[in-house]
Amino acid sequence: MSLYRCLVWPLVRHVESERAHRLTLDLLKTGLVLSPHIMFRQQADDPVLATTLFGQRIPNPVGLAAGFDKNAEVPDAMLRLGFGFVEVGGVTPRPQPGNPRPRLFRLEEDRAVINRMGFNNEGLDAVAARLEARRGRLGLVGVNLGANKDSDDRPGDYAISYARLAALCGFAVVNVSSPNTPGLRNLQGREELAALLARLQPLHAQYKTPLLVKIAPDLAEEDIDAVAELALQYELDGIVATNTTIARPDSLRSHHKAETGGLSGAPLRVRAQAVLKQLYGKIGTRMPLIGVGGIASGEDAYARIRAGASAVQLYSAMVFEGPGLVSRIKGELAALLKRDGFKSVAEAVGKDS
Repeated sequence: MSLYRCLVWPLVRHVESERAHRLTLDLLKTGLVLSPHIMFRQQADDPVLATTLFGQRIPNPVGLAAGFDKNAEVPDAMLRLGFGFVEVGGVTPRPQPGNPRPRLFRLEEDRAVINRMGFNNEGLDAVAARLEARRGRLGLVGVNLGANKDSDDRPGDYAISYARLAALCGFAVVNVSSPNTPGLRNLQGREELAALLARLQPLHAQYKTPLLVKIAPDLAEEDIDAVAELALQYELDGIVATNTTIARPDSLRSHHKAETGGLSGAPLRVRAQAVLKQLYGKIGTRMPLIGVGGIASGEDAYARIRAGASAVQLYSAMVFEGPGLVSRIKGELAALLKRDGFKSVAEAVGKDS
């Protein structure tokens, strides 16, 4: 059992979820959690893990999912913790407080999290200022883009944020799949998504910053195919699969299971992988797919890569396992790649699809 599970988790589990998250961010900003003598000893990544994403070389394919660092406060700290790339946000053009608290729930028995945060963030200006301050630093940092809850022009919100942040980030993800902003998921429909991507296409051509779309795991098969077709039609640079789910599996045991919001973590693993595999069947190697949802081990990451992911992201599993999880996943993934004779991550992408 890890040091985190033995010493830290017994304390953290008694702290209200959102407060614990805020304390974690504050600790990361001090740099104390990065000390090898306090948490764990960070080792150099195995060369077999090195890969390329959006034309940029990254040391490993294990990324931090959006939602952890909404306001771009600690992207470099998370890179130093061992992530191969980081996605900050979601950010909206105007600051907004999000939904009423409590809005973040740990389902410990299920290794899952339910959130109904509602794009709470400090807004575009604050995130742009922080990304501007890190300009020139190494490391792939992307931004998750959202829309304001009270916006009369949600496609316009994405266009505003992309235009402002394109020169400051390594990639931008259009989040049309959060279940916590009323009506937002409607933008995943074929006509609505086509209109949104058409709005963004001239900006994409102008700024060249890689542009992706993040989809829900709850889409029907025909809607997943439609997303793939539109992504190719509008020459996107990738798809993130998947966001949280509004489904509630019968297997859930936690007393928080009836809370509204998006469910993430272990219960999402099977469905998220199925969506990714379907996307890879339509898209193949024409654009990278990023696999998210229920990844908590090197075996999970390896399965997602073999299903078609060029890279993976995690967040919820860290709630229960702590920052040392990143190193463990990378070590397990490297061993699995070598066991099966792969010399790189790229060689394993899509081998099961």
